[in-house]
Amino acid sequence: MTIEEIQFDEKGLVPAIVQDGSTYEVLTLAYMNKESLQRTIESGETWFFSRSRQELWHKGETSGHTQKVMNIKYDCDQDALVVLVKPEGPACHRGTTSCFEHSLYEEQSTELPYTILHKLEEVIADREQTRPEGAYTTYLFDKGVDKILKKVGEEAAEVIIAAKNRDKDELQWEAADLLYHLLVLLREQKVALADVLGVLAKRHEEKGN
Repeated sequence: MTIEEIQFDEKGLVPAIVQDGSTYEVLTLAYMNKESLQRTIESGETWFFSRSRQELWHKGETSGHTQKVMNIKYDCDQDALVVLVKPEGPACHRGTTSCFEHSLYEEQSTELPYTILHKLEEVIADREQTRPEGAYTTYLFDKGVDKILKKVGEEAAEVIIAAKNRDKDELQWEAADLLYHLLVLLREQKVALADVLGVLAKRHEEKGN
């Protein structure tokens, strides 16, 4: 498959659905022409065509919130794209993770359960940078890696105890604590959750487990 085979519309555009490659949350809907698609492939970051300004634009050029391209898929008619990315910050110009933050069914949550991990990772990253006084996450970063490692070990032990006790409520609580402290550790070590999930995905593809 080549760019030449993509079915651009009469204006030379193709819709591009941008999706988080780790959580599969839809981040935004944009448009690409042949040049922006080519630049996206060559640079490894998303480029789009603005229909209002009639010009190319590089996502994150001014905000720093770039999107690293993981894969680009096309549909059966070859006239729509799905761009899987690793986002470096919010996708929406309003500062939200996704442009699709509102629902016509307000009483129902359409958020994927594991999306909270991505949001929690963002909060932890912000705490590390801003260090708000009184925040527990700030306390952990101030104390350093030894304290964080100790907490990971303690929470892992609590998970084991809860499981041995066959206490589901306790297990859920302790598992949540363990996941939180593990995310803090990953941040301290400069390892993104997406990279860890990528390892799992690669193992799944290789072993079929």
